[in-house]
Amino acid sequence: MFFHGNLMTAALALTLVPGLASAHFQLSYTENALIDRPGDVPVKLLFWHPFENGHVMDMAEPLEFYAIHRGEKIDLKGTLARTTFTGAANEAVAWDASLPVKRAGDYVLVTVPAPYLETSEDIFIQQITKAYLNRGQMPTDWTGPQGLKAEIVPMVKPYNVLAGSTFTGRVLSNGAPVAGAEIEIEYMAAEPDMATGGARPATAAPMPGGAIVAISDENGYFTFGIPRAGWWGFAALGVGPDTEHQGKELSQDAVIWIRAFDVK
Repeated sequence: MFFHGNLMTAALALTLVPGLASAHFQLSYTENALIDRPGDVPVKLLFWHPFENGHVMDMAEPLEFYAIHRGEKIDLKGTLARTTFTGAANEAVAWDASLPVKRAGDYVLVTVPAPYLETSEDIFIQQITKAYLNRGQMPTDWTGPQGLKAEIVPMVKPYNVLAGSTFTGRVLSNGAPVAGAEIEIEYMAAEPDMATGGARPATAAPMPGGAIVAISDENGYFTFGIPRAGWWGFAALGVGPDTEHQGKELSQDAVIWIRAFDVK
């Protein structure tokens, strides 16, 4: 699956797009992707520009928030608590939650947010987001799709990617591959501080030239070289089947977060 002929084409399509502003990204953030022991793992949901610690958007209560573990769905909406998150530019509504981790295996966090009205563009944005945690080094769920309207399926184990290697994903819309999808790529240079509800200082500056973008090939695949450790987000823009909300254009995006580590 990894070595089809057009994978290199998708990799070479990676570019910097000058016209794009800094990217909106839905976060389903945990401090760690690898969990050592059983317990409740704190999760913070927010809509932000984490590369540059930029503007934070008010996030309505998610329509759905759950985890997939060993093929079973764990509803997490009951753990949600409304809060605020403070970035460098402003404060906005966010949500605290928790994930009960018991058995070993993968925990795929799925967030289906309510559409957000971006008034500057007069469109709604809905970023259906996945993040991956693992306990006990036992892979159980990361390889498959979750049956979402829009999603990116990882072709590389997403919670321990090697910095300096590559990440490959496949963009799906209602389970079908999406050719020519535009994928914005974001480094979480500023991470949330779970204790204070604010942002830690950014450890890198955004790239010159605008948002980092890759284009999927005819089978929905794209590849990106991971230059450094940390959290990396990928947002396939407008790939979902829903294109309108409340009489306005809707960009239904697929977002995935992966965690990269340095080799030591």
